[in-house]
Amino acid sequence: MTEVPYWVAGKPSTSATTLDVRHPGDDRLVATTSLATAPAVEAAVSSAALAREETAALPAHVRAAALTHVSTQLTARGEELAHLITGENGKPIRWARTEVARAASTFRWAAEESRRWAGDLHRLDTDAAGAGRLALTRRVPRGPVLGITPFNFPLNLVAHKVAPAIAVGAPIVLKPAPATPLSALALGEILAETDLPAGSWSILPTSNEVAAELVRDPRLPVVSFTGSAEVGWGIRDAVPRKHIVLELGGNAAAVICADYTADADLASAAARIATFGMGQAGQSCIAVQRVLVPRSHYGVFVDLLVAEVERLGVGDPFDAATEVGPLIDVAAARRVEQWVGEAVAAGAVVRTGARRVGDTVAPTVLTDVPHTAKVYREEVFGPVVTVDPVDSFDEAMTAVNDSRFGLQAGVFTRDLRLAFLAHARLEVGAVIVGDVPSFRADQLPYGGVKDSGIGREGVRSAMHDLTDDRVLVLTGVDL
Repeated sequence: MTEVPYWVAGKPSTSATTLDVRHPGDDRLVATTSLATAPAVEAAVSSAALAREETAALPAHVRAAALTHVSTQLTARGEELAHLITGENGKPIRWARTEVARAASTFRWAAEESRRWAGDLHRLDTDAAGAGRLALTRRVPRGPVLGITPFNFPLNLVAHKVAPAIAVGAPIVLKPAPATPLSALALGEILAETDLPAGSWSILPTSNEVAAELVRDPRLPVVSFTGSAEVGWGIRDAVPRKHIVLELGGNAAAVICADYTADADLASAAARIATFGMGQAGQSCIAVQRVLVPRSHYGVFVDLLVAEVERLGVGDPFDAATEVGPLIDVAAARRVEQWVGEAVAAGAVVRTGARRVGDTVAPTVLTDVPHTAKVYREEVFGPVVTVDPVDSFDEAMTAVNDSRFGLQAGVFTRDLRLAFLAHARLEVGAVIVGDVPSFRADQLPYGGVKDSGIGREGVRSAMHDLTDDRVLVLTGVDL
């Protein structure tokens, strides 16, 4: 098996410190790469610093052409890349195919936005002191970016770091998750086919110790991190003077409103919640974790949800019928099992699931969960959903906000008044009406409040986060 290279300033490289990437389902070897050496890391950072001005000065058509090429090639190599994601991540192939398509769209959006990335004109004679003056504001890159990505979306979350950086002309040094570096390295193969400056991008599998050094490096003034809240806030505390973007965790809630209690409505909501609470083994920041249902329909809904969950295909992630595969490793599965066990010991009732075989946890529905339990208060990041009865819309809103997280929430209603009330009251980054909180459109602002992070992803929003306003005032201009 040929060793997969990492990428230093656009060039392939390897080291003597090999990294075996294994499939979570059966621990078979998927591929071997290597960890970037200290000289390689230094070369990547110094090249990014040297390429800062050249990359920022790239014409829009050059950036757009590179981004379009990546989008096109992701689509052309879609099946290959989907199997690579499933191999290294254990994500069912049906979800992996969706991820590749989303990554291609993310680069396409970035190509389009790079062509529209222009300044704003301001006439200043709105006040007497500004007579004869005209201003132009443009956004310019803050400088080279350090992007750090997690294992759960090893291609599309990488795309959300790399594509906006290219679109604004900011060099990027990317550190993918050690468990799932192969998708990012395959993206490097495609980037190497473009005309981007050599120092404008690097993709470096590294240890956490090296990542900490990269975070502290002053030549990388922007850090964009997606991962756990504990690590993310630790980064911000370590470098308070850098510009930090954090997309962290959540324990997303779905609210069933009183107008959504017809049998067909409840069945539809149960199907969506089952799919997006358990799909990808629940390893998504916006997977459904908490469900709030009117007490009058609580029993009926729980039965519907359990039936939908038990219909889900669990097993081999390479089987197109599988919806729930393994977690990333046995340690993650054991943690989920432990958290469920703690909740049950405290009084929670298992309606289905709560079984672990190796690194696979059976999709689990819990009721009567104490609100002090980890499966309610923390981010499970596994196929576990809790269901609570509520007596009013107000009670549901209070319950959603009773969390240290605030990423997204789903509100099943057709009442426009309730939709706007939820949007006004819920302390989250987005409210999805008529569906689960797991919906994300890659061109929209995406991020949370409280312990779910700071800043926003979504291509144009990320482009803003990677840049600063620069103002030009012209004096003596006849308007």
